Amino acid sequence: MNMNEWLHSNTFHFSKFWDIKHLVREKEKQGLKISLCIPTLNEEKTIGKEVVIFKSELMDRYPLLDEIAVIDSGSKDRTLEVAANFGADVYLSAEILPEIGEKKGKGENLWKAIYQLDGDIIVYVDADIKNIHPRFVYGLLAPLIYRPEIQYVKAFYDRPLAVSDVIRPSGGGRVTEILVRPLFSLFFPELTAIIQPLSGEYAVRREVLEAISFPIGYGVETSHLIDVYHRCGMQAFGQTDLGRRVHRNQPTRDLGKMSFGILQTFLQRAHAVGVLQEAPQLNMILRQFQAVEDEYEQIEIEIHEEERRPMIDIPAYRAKRGLSS
Repeated sequence: MNMNEWLHSNTFHFSKFWDIKHLVREKEKQGLKISLCIPTLNEEKTIGKEVVIFKSELMDRYPLLDEIAVIDSGSKDRTLEVAANFGADVYLSAEILPEIGEKKGKGENLWKAIYQLDGDIIVYVDADIKNIHPRFVYGLLAPLIYRPEIQYVKAFYDRPLAVSDVIRPSGGGRVTEILVRPLFSLFFPELTAIIQPLSGEYAVRREVLEAISFPIGYGVETSHLIDVYHRCGMQAFGQTDLGRRVHRNQPTRDLGKMSFGILQTFLQRAHAVGVLQEAPQLNMILRQFQAVEDEYEQIEIEIHEEERRPMIDIPAYRAKRGLSS
């Protein structure tokens, strides 16, 4: 399958899946259980609206979701209280598989969701979406339900940046366009067909999730794409246009930290799948500068993209799922 064929056959628009009743019937016919995971850290301003919309529309009105779970990194605000009050199941990441220890990062939450949640399909949705809508879930689930050969569905969208109370008509995806797309163009050209590889919204079959490693930090989405592509090829992917997504704008300095972590992950995964013959010795210190009056001060930040091994290798998971040891 060449890139143009894949784009034509495996790229969707959420509006094609407006008939949620039909989607639910197909889900039930296949005997699927579907879990929604929302990873959080200090998201009290947006988490309530997300839970209310998903629960009322996709659990109570249309039983598309079987569980809605918030997995939290240790919020200091009222994120967990708000989410629980509106009907989500809430979990502290540190309390899931406590015997293997705690690591900080979004990827850690996503990985532990595989153990904690029961779905045959897990949908991941970020907690900071200001224009949340049921399409952020059903638009990702539909290709998996209607097309059994598809394993992993990514979101893409127009991403205006919210700056104060003003919405600019374009922007976003800066790390994708400056870092990830050039890297994919050089080493994995077929993956450039994924329009927004770093989007935080995607739906995946359990058997895929449990078999791949999870970086605990910024590199988790990049790692997923490389590993699934290496194992299954482009035919395993789908992507859905979800319209518009309004979210927080991150300062350039934070994007530098994100890029540093993603680049670490990329080099490690490219070596693991044989695209790079030698893995370089990586320096884990990112150096940035800030001006203090007339002096320039160098700031050193240690960012180490650790990985969690595939969940299928964890004895407690195998025992919980009834898998032979």
